[in-house]
Parts: sequence; C-alpha cells; structure tokens
Amino acid sequence: MVFDLLRKLTLAGIGVLSFTREKAEQLAKELVDKGHASTEEARRFVEELVERGQKEREELRSRIGGAIKKHRDEWDLARRSDVVDLQERVRRLEERVFGVSQGAPEDSPPA
Repeated sequence: MVFDLLRKLTLAGIGVLSFTREKAEQLAKELVDKGHASTEEARRFVEELVERGQKEREELRSRIGGAIKKHRDEWDLARRSDVVDLQERVRRLEERVFGVSQGAPEDSPPA
C-alpha cells in the first residue's frame, strides 16, 4: 500500500528529527483525505513519528554531550562549577587582602 511505502520512506529518508507533531498530523490527514490510509493507520503513523523523533533527539543530545565531555577532558577545559569555585576563592582572597566585602576597586592597586 502507498501508506506503508510513504511511512518507510519518511522514517528512513528524511529522518524524524525534523518532524513536529503538527507536520506529522498534517501529512497523516492528507493521506487519509486521499484514501491512502485509514484514520487508525494515520494515528499510529503520527505516534510512531513523534516517538521516533523523541528517541532520536535524546540520542543526539547524548552523543553531543559525550563529545563535549570527551573534548573538554582532552583539552583540559574548566567546567562552569570550576570557574564559579575560582571566582569565590578570588572574592574571599580580595576580601582578606583589601578588607572589603565587595572586592577591591577596579582602578586602585592593592595597599
């Protein structure tokens, strides 16, 4: 049936990452209107596209996160938490050196 071929091509060819629920529902409605699919087939098609899209987005996020972590570790880059910790240490040191809680004035050298 035309519907099965279209479903397979859609899932395999263009990828479901770009498919929103609205796009899938619009395509399914066109298939039903043209008599290429039943309402139930169209509903299952939409659900399958949405589910596959979610899985592919999760897999992509995971791959990207893994690649970022790998490169961060290889390049010895600081994490946000490392930077925040260092900012806090600098603030405490400035407080000790300059004796003020807001930090040293930008223009004045340490006493």
